[in-house]
Amino acid sequence: MYTTCPKCKHERQASDDTHPDTCPACGIIFSKWMKQQFASQEQHNVTHHKAGVPNTTSVFKSIISSLFSVEDKVNPFVFYGRALVFIGIAIWGWQFINMDFINHPTEIGNSYLHRINLVFHEAGHLLFMPLGWFMTKLGGTLGQLLMPLIVMLTFMIKSKNNFGAAVGLWWLGQNFMDCAPYIDDAYNQQLVLLGGVTGADRPGYHDWNALLIDMGKLESHREIATTFNTTGITLILLALSWAGFLLYKQFKNIESI
Repeated sequence: MYTTCPKCKHERQASDDTHPDTCPACGIIFSKWMKQQFASQEQHNVTHHKAGVPNTTSVFKSIISSLFSVEDKVNPFVFYGRALVFIGIAIWGWQFINMDFINHPTEIGNSYLHRINLVFHEAGHLLFMPLGWFMTKLGGTLGQLLMPLIVMLTFMIKSKNNFGAAVGLWWLGQNFMDCAPYIDDAYNQQLVLLGGVTGADRPGYHDWNALLIDMGKLESHREIATTFNTTGITLILLALSWAGFLLYKQFKNIESI
């Protein structure tokens, strides 16, 4: 029994003849009133928890929606220009996927795109030079992987152009494949490098030979190269699937001329 009502603060008197579970002043039933208070507090805690912790399903749906969002209206020239780009990277990607980096390691190195990748490879050495010898050596590979990643994120986040981001992802995959022959060559060092020499001609010149020796992983050169190549193929296929689906959605939004 409450001597003081928790709602109206009435002090119960000896002369009050109401039921002990009922306030003689405001008439509330103490047991029911307290249940309501506890229920309200519990609901508040649940609501606060939901507001503070994002729902995993809703976050996932938001990410998927963002990745596959397209313009409400697409200029036909823009759309067909993207379609031509898609056809180009699909054909080019299929050519890269069919290259054998083990038996024909110079194939991808002779491609036009390799020359572009090489610029960012060399820039990576300079960029990571302040971080020491190991990162300077690894910086070449990181440089040519970071550039397409930056392109992809810029298109996706800043420009809100998912098709451009998909092309960036394709380029990232191609760069992974571009690294595979070089990594595989770390053991035999037969590839002609920048400067017209092989790693065997100049000890310590071959990035991945030096890196794998330092890590004690030279015998794993083929395994690491295969991982890079497989990752590249996977990213290229994902990029083509992403770009293709975006074009399918954009086709419905082509503006009439």
